[in-house]
Amino acid sequence: MVRYIANKFFYMLVSLFVLISATFFLMKAIPGDPFTSEKKIPPEIKARLYEQYGLDKPLYHQYFKYLGEIAQGDLGVSMKRLNQDVTHLIGQTFSASLKLGLIAILVSVIVGVFLGMMAALYHRKFIDSAAMVLAVLGIAVPSFVVASLLQYVFAYKFHMFPVSGFKGPMYYVLPVTALSAQPIAFIARLTRSSMLEVLHADYIKTAKAKGLSWAAILSRHVLRNGILPVVTYMGPMTANIVTGSVVIEQIFGVGGIGKQFVEAIGVRDYTVIMGITIFYGVLLMVARFITDIAYVFIDPRIKLSGGKEG
Repeated sequence: MVRYIANKFFYMLVSLFVLISATFFLMKAIPGDPFTSEKKIPPEIKARLYEQYGLDKPLYHQYFKYLGEIAQGDLGVSMKRLNQDVTHLIGQTFSASLKLGLIAILVSVIVGVFLGMMAALYHRKFIDSAAMVLAVLGIAVPSFVVASLLQYVFAYKFHMFPVSGFKGPMYYVLPVTALSAQPIAFIARLTRSSMLEVLHADYIKTAKAKGLSWAAILSRHVLRNGILPVVTYMGPMTANIVTGSVVIEQIFGVGGIGKQFVEAIGVRDYTVIMGITIFYGVLLMVARFITDIAYVFIDPRIKLSGGKEG
């Protein structure tokens, strides 16, 4: 188990290094810099800004200097905001994103598993068809389209929820719905297909023959084995919700980290873009790491080397 965790941790560090390097060079490859749009800055002041942030140095020098700072846990300071530390900026805005993301993940799992379970138990009946139609719509329609529709119908037309902002429980409803629509659809389909397979398995027939109650069969065997694909999907789902929140936060005016990221891209604030990308990357890798470990505990048939026992 220790070797398995060490291997996963090593690959996590390699992935993080690749992410940092790729983001750094791609960002530098884009024409312009944070001070390109500052047309009224005198050349001598512009030169001093370049010197202050190290932009006058060769690219390899900037790269290794940034790696050295990252190794010390220093994400630098914003190039567009006066005396704004990137770590402090992330800390200030992450709480709103965290609340939104956690609620969306919770809603996705509960509603998705429930829909999938009902579709499997009422296979080829109206409930099954209705759940699958909702699932197809959830997968097919992008989250930003869902967000705009929700905003227009429930906020603008019927005034049931606030259009934007993040000041109380009612402000969570529309952003969470938009963020969780696609994960709910995926989880519902995964749960349905997995539970249908389990329901026709021999050990379920044996359990029925032994006189075990249907509630016990459902809770001990069907649901536990049926949600295994959902556990596998938790890592990608977290990625989907985290990356999706960048757009959703902008649409609903949530002052979270996603909104800061979009604004930083608009003004090419290198240090903020890199800092938030690294922060998101670490979050996603940790989520995937926890999912891998949890999967081993839930399904004992999984070998610690990565495969299933034959």
